[in-house]
Amino acid sequence: MISRTGVLYRRLRRARNVAIISLRRLRHVHPTSYVHPMARVSRDLQAAEYVFIAHGCELAPQVRIGRYSMLAPHVAIIGDDHVTGIVGVPIQFGGRPIQRVTEIGADVWIGYGAIVLRGVTIGDGAIVGAGAVVTRSIPPFEVWAGIPARQVVARFNDDDERGAHKRALQGPLIDSAFAEPLPKGPGNARLP
Repeated sequence: MISRTGVLYRRLRRARNVAIISLRRLRHVHPTSYVHPMARVSRDLQAAEYVFIAHGCELAPQVRIGRYSMLAPHVAIIGDDHVTGIVGVPIQFGGRPIQRVTEIGADVWIGYGAIVLRGVTIGDGAIVGAGAVVTRSIPPFEVWAGIPARQVVARFNDDDERGAHKRALQGPLIDSAFAEPLPKGPGNARLP
């Protein structure tokens, strides 16, 4: 097995990423980013360095994702795509509003099955809990969960920690060292 911390692994990973990005014609996705083949993403997706988009994700048009951000399986960025307030006109015939951009900052982690409504901004370093429904913008470095999502806790203790982390995210790329897979055994069954 190839170590995930080695140069060979990084080269193979990048080659795989470039192949997926090229086949799907994702012109604005950085070659270090991974978009799972079973994720449904719009061709205008903008993804910076080391973005990870897992299987089953559904990303509407006009989504921008900052470096190091991760979307767990089955995350959906949806909505804001029907006019609903025209009296006497069924929703399906109401047309579409001007589409809004959804911004996901750097180093954001969005948990399994979360739903993010289009047009919101999720700030740098924020964490969205599994199954959350994000209906409004999330400030940087906060942890949100629930339906609708609300702040649970701050990710860092004080302004010094937040500032140091922000400077690291905006600085030169951090050398990649990917986590090794969990060992097989009871309680650690790997998902297909």
